[in-house]
Amino acid sequence: MFSRVFPVQKGMFDTAGEASSKIKKILKKVGIPPDIVRDVAIAAYETELNLVIHSLGGELTLSVNPEIIELISQDVGPGINDVNMALKEGYSTAPDDVRDMGFGAGMGLPNVQRHCHEFQIASELGRGTTIRAKYFLKNN
Repeated sequence: MFSRVFPVQKGMFDTAGEASSKIKKILKKVGIPPDIVRDVAIAAYETELNLVIHSLGGELTLSVNPEIIELISQDVGPGINDVNMALKEGYSTAPDDVRDMGFGAGMGLPNVQRHCHEFQIASELGRGTTIRAKYFLKNN
């Protein structure tokens, strides 16, 4: 089993995607099945961009053991005002300048939820958000 933490800074669009790319390479290197690698990489990218766009900074944590992969996104930030709305496709609170760059289409959280076996989100206004995506490697 191992765990690795990837810091993500607010507004760093130039480096957005680096953490998720590293996560994908790590999973391939340790022999995780390609379909799981793809799903974790999608969730990692979406949560990484959410950290860049919406938070004051945070981190992605990848934990791997023989039965479960867990991806955790934790941020310091404003929190999510309405989690149920944030989980709806097309809903976005991204500012116009972020949308002008091609981000903030409101597909991030729905994509994370769609590409994992178990999804949890906890958000507190004024404190931040934690997203947990789990992937089961063996039938439990």
